[in-house]
Amino acid sequence: MQVKNARRPRAVLGQLSDMDLRLLQVFKAVVECGGMAAAELELNIGTSTVSRHVKDLETRLGLTLCRRGRAGFALTPEGQRVYEETLRLLASVRGFLGSIDDIHDRMGGQLAVAVFDKTASNPAARIGDAIATFTAEAPDVQLQLHVGSINAIERGVIDGSFQVGIIPAHRSSQSLVYSDLFGETMLLYCGAGHPLFGAPHDDLDWDAVRRYPFAGLGYHSPNMELSHEARLTRAATGFDQESIATLVLSGRFLGFLPDHYAESFERQGRMQPVRPALFRYDCRFVSLVRRSPAPSRAAQLLQRCLLQAHGA
Repeated sequence: MQVKNARRPRAVLGQLSDMDLRLLQVFKAVVECGGMAAAELELNIGTSTVSRHVKDLETRLGLTLCRRGRAGFALTPEGQRVYEETLRLLASVRGFLGSIDDIHDRMGGQLAVAVFDKTASNPAARIGDAIATFTAEAPDVQLQLHVGSINAIERGVIDGSFQVGIIPAHRSSQSLVYSDLFGETMLLYCGAGHPLFGAPHDDLDWDAVRRYPFAGLGYHSPNMELSHEARLTRAATGFDQESIATLVLSGRFLGFLPDHYAESFERQGRMQPVRPALFRYDCRFVSLVRRSPAPSRAAQLLQRCLLQAHGA
């Protein structure tokens, strides 16, 4: 007798194949591009093929990974978890391939590097020089350069998503190896329209600036350490230098920014430092690699190039 409405067994992923890795790479591109059509250029395949690959992956996993329709592309909760696991898996694959290259005494594949934002305008940063030396010595390595927050870069290096990171020094982890590179000066800024803009600053002290709303970074960093120590009233939170600059430009908040980055806003008359001789701090930038397992030969080479470029 035939049983009606019997549940079909859910498909589950068996052994991981090359095709599964390919499907996961396509899924990763779709997520990071924000949809099937947007991923078409990145993957160099048609939208219908991209859609079929994602559907094949959903069938292999027995899960609905994303919603697509008039409302646009959106991950399901299961899709978000699969995406996060995909990042870890592909990072492990890169690490494995890098180890095989090391065994064969060659350098190839991809090297994922993450840098804290707004470092390119710092005249003390010689990251570009280091990359030039690296690519000359390792022409077969494909660099992937990311920009992220301090915490995201540290986590990424620890879990293998990134092989090398460059961040402001703030605290150390036993899982990472740090190397000093260059410095940066942070000044307190106000935007046009702020009560302190164009006003005399010579008599200002820390007690005086505490009366004004402050925009600070929302994660552990030299910025957060200084604002806590100085007891500044954080009335708005940013998660990168661009967001802090935007809040300062509103004329409603004070905020610390790198002097080299704020220079263009100063020239435009949209921002000015507040008593820079007093309201300032200096921070050091460091490179970091994972302590164990040992970094690949490519990561070690880039680390040496960074140290050489910065005179260390």
